[in-house]
Amino acid sequence: MASSASGPNKSLAEQWREVIHARRVVVKIGSNLLTGGGEGLRPEWIAARAREIARLMEQGKRVVVVTSGAVAAGRPLLKLNRPLASLQEKQAAAAAGQGVLMRHYEEAFESLGIHVAQALLTRDDVENRQRYLNARDTLKTLLELGLVPIVNENDTVMTDQLKFGDNDTLSANVADLVDADLLILLSDIDGLYDSNPRINPEAQFIPLVERVTPEIEAMAGGAGSLVGKGGMATKIKAARMAARSGCRMLLTNGFREDPISEVFGAQPVGTLFLGLDNPLPARKRWIVNARVGRGEILLDAGASQALLQGRSLLAKGITTVLGEFARGAVVHCQAPDGQQLAKGIVNYNSSDLACIAGRHSRQFEAILGYLGTEEVIHRDNLVLTSAATQGE
Repeated sequence: MASSASGPNKSLAEQWREVIHARRVVVKIGSNLLTGGGEGLRPEWIAARAREIARLMEQGKRVVVVTSGAVAAGRPLLKLNRPLASLQEKQAAAAAGQGVLMRHYEEAFESLGIHVAQALLTRDDVENRQRYLNARDTLKTLLELGLVPIVNENDTVMTDQLKFGDNDTLSANVADLVDADLLILLSDIDGLYDSNPRINPEAQFIPLVERVTPEIEAMAGGAGSLVGKGGMATKIKAARMAARSGCRMLLTNGFREDPISEVFGAQPVGTLFLGLDNPLPARKRWIVNARVGRGEILLDAGASQALLQGRSLLAKGITTVLGEFARGAVVHCQAPDGQQLAKGIVNYNSSDLACIAGRHSRQFEAILGYLGTEEVIHRDNLVLTSAATQGE
């Protein structure tokens, strides 16, 4: 449900008091802000954001920065005088620029008596359960010791299989890792509108989103800037990911003066997305937020209803198996109407699952040559992902 700008703001005012009192905060900074839409980084802009974060830390808050900018910082060093043409050139730019990016952050915070710590992550780091837990413990320890973790995707080794693809998604994963109360996405737009304000001058601003619904998702467009990789769709996705851990997300304009400090002022700014009242358990958040779906299972109406009722997925309710995946992979479950209904850890590889699809468990041994588990996906390893089920 979304509240419009012309609607009552009592609920928003009440929610804003919770925002102001957030103790653990993740701030995502995109390439467009770091470069001002041009080439190279803006050290003075980074220094200004460091001063804002330092003031928050004086109030007892702990802050993690998720930053883009390595490729943007490294591109001029390659002296190609043209756009980067290949993955290898982007990796080279990231390798050249990562040190430049961190040097600016280190100098900005060091002048304020604050130390920073670099953390480079890939999708594989959060896909693997042990590495996910290690990353969580490291980031939390850094916060407890009073450092500011500076997190970036490890673009130097990125591949299509390993990359997050955008730092909106990465920042939502980091918010989950550190149990953040608030995720702030600094963008080049004031917040969420019911249509693209750059095209439609009548677009209506939406200050509060209580729940990410299909209608809210439909408001998301394509990529919004030339430098950054994320658009509104990735920001909506990040809001949903953060909500699952009970974390609020604020989308606000990073080009405003003191954009971080404004978040903790008396007057609401940007669009506030609320977290779920009943957050998912940590393991289920890891399944749905951190792991990539490796295949698709199409369900009949009965199986779809069973999942909505909190039951496990049985083979009898499966109509089709798409993709190739191993046992223990995460797969998407699709309802008959094409809706992505759930996501979970599967107990069979794709070839075996295709053989037993639509069959009763008592037939498994005769078909497969071994007696497998009755559940294709156990309810403890399954998470509902449909927008219509969020918050229920």
